[in-house]
Amino acid sequence: MVEQSLVEQVSVQEKILAFTFDDGPHPVYTHQVLEIFRRAGGHATFFMIGKEMEAYPDIAAEVHREGHEIANHTYTHPNLTELTLEEAGEELRQAERLVQEVTGNAARSFRPPYFGVNDDILALAAERGYRTIGAVNGGAQDWDNPGVEHILEHTRSVVKPGSVLIFHDGYGDRSQTVEAVRVLVEELTAEGYRMVTVSELLRMAE
Repeated sequence: MVEQSLVEQVSVQEKILAFTFDDGPHPVYTHQVLEIFRRAGGHATFFMIGKEMEAYPDIAAEVHREGHEIANHTYTHPNLTELTLEEAGEELRQAERLVQEVTGNAARSFRPPYFGVNDDILALAAERGYRTIGAVNGGAQDWDNPGVEHILEHTRSVVKPGSVLIFHDGYGDRSQTVEAVRVLVEELTAEGYRMVTVSELLRMAE
């Protein structure tokens, strides 16, 4: 049985962490994020919305081709706790089908939009074989465009080995996020961190 809790941090022996990006793929910002990780030689996990994958299948395919992980962020981005369990299951199922079309495999991780979960949603995700993924730097609130310095400050203060970090590459202007991620990736790489996918991070957890 898959563990039923929101994973934000795991215990690891080495300096690794997982950058994650929600709400893409996006024709501008996803490419910019890919370029940052290409230069750093790291990988990230993209929690993609099914409808955006339908709109930009080539970008989703490029993310996969470059060795990044694609994970489930539902089909239309609703708050799942406001739906019936059947509707919530359908949101997961439709997104799952699209991830499978792009990658050839089922997604292993799921992030609920707005972190909207309860015991029923956690159980539903676990039944479908998902680990439900949170993040340690929710205070960065990059989705609100609070400024590059705010994003940096509220991420630097919580980063440690085994952290999962949340950012957004879709829906709206994400230039602040991209700039903050560029700085963070350079800093963390210089500190000896490796950027891995969520699945790799979970595999290496003690």
